[in-house]
Amino acid sequence: MVDRGRKPSALASTPGLPPQPQVAFSSDNSRVTATLPTGESVSVLLYGATVVSWKDKNGDEKLWLSEAAKLDGSKPVRGGIPLVFPVFGTAPDHAQTKELPQHGFARSSRWEFLGKSTSESTPTPTTPAFTATATSADGAVAAAAADLSVKLDFGLSASGLSEDARAKWPYAFNAIYSVTLNTDSLTTNLVITNDDERSWECQMLMHTYLKVADITSVSIHGLENASYVDKTTSPISTSTQTTSALTISSETDRVYTPAGDNPASVPITVFEGNQPKYTILRDNLANVVVWNPWIEKAQGMADFEPKEGYKNMLCVEPGAVATWQVLEPGDAFEGAQTIVLGGGKTQN
Repeated sequence: MVDRGRKPSALASTPGLPPQPQVAFSSDNSRVTATLPTGESVSVLLYGATVVSWKDKNGDEKLWLSEAAKLDGSKPVRGGIPLVFPVFGTAPDHAQTKELPQHGFARSSRWEFLGKSTSESTPTPTTPAFTATATSADGAVAAAAADLSVKLDFGLSASGLSEDARAKWPYAFNAIYSVTLNTDSLTTNLVITNDDERSWECQMLMHTYLKVADITSVSIHGLENASYVDKTTSPISTSTQTTSALTISSETDRVYTPAGDNPASVPITVFEGNQPKYTILRDNLANVVVWNPWIEKAQGMADFEPKEGYKNMLCVEPGAVATWQVLEPGDAFEGAQTIVLGGGKTQN
């Protein structure tokens, strides 16, 4: 064998492919988990297509999940991001949904996993990622990995409902739910299509349980001058948010419609102290439900544990629930939220 004195160096200097997101099923095929090369992860139960975990690169959980939550499909999950469709709460006076249980059947049906897809935003000479890594092949690979995202798709149709649900809501539909994990955000997108020959009405909401360190230090911004329905009063009352920040000091259950011509375009930012923790961006979801059960209500819920857990959770729920969405045959309604870590300005 001839020993070549000058070996080509191209192979050694050619950047390799960046690490790819990993997707895995639980041993019982009840849950799918996606993990980015940088460490972020999201886990989704097929039951309800419920997101039950979202962690950052350090493994810190961003969603609150009750320690007593049923994850075996025996009842809707308390925590994470349950899906609400086709009715928010109960609607005894609404002919099409009056027989349905609270929040409908989406959160208590088994969804089908349709697959995953990944995308990559390649660093350019104008991006910090490129500047920091341009001189290093390994660095370029790392930068590309940091810009990866993974999308998980789930589906549900009338044929996937229980006999009881089909009897109570006998309409043909198709639902596609996408959960997209990025390094600094989580996006959930729901598309509902009317596959029936009849028109029908629906409501939609993403019942997000955010994890917080101390509810007494939390403030919610973006709701100033918003009208709201207060469901804790008897009778239920309507009012307007007059302060720039909403704080939680008692049971809170309000359906907000942010002010302006396009309520869905108003960002909602959750602060802890003077630091922004989450910013919720909404697409085509005009309403925001803010919920915390506080002391007495938490005590009365069997699947809410620990009972002091109300101190560490806040529901900020984008939805289209103030009115009914009318879908004619073949029509579709799409709504989405993106929860960005941080994303607001520091409060003085």
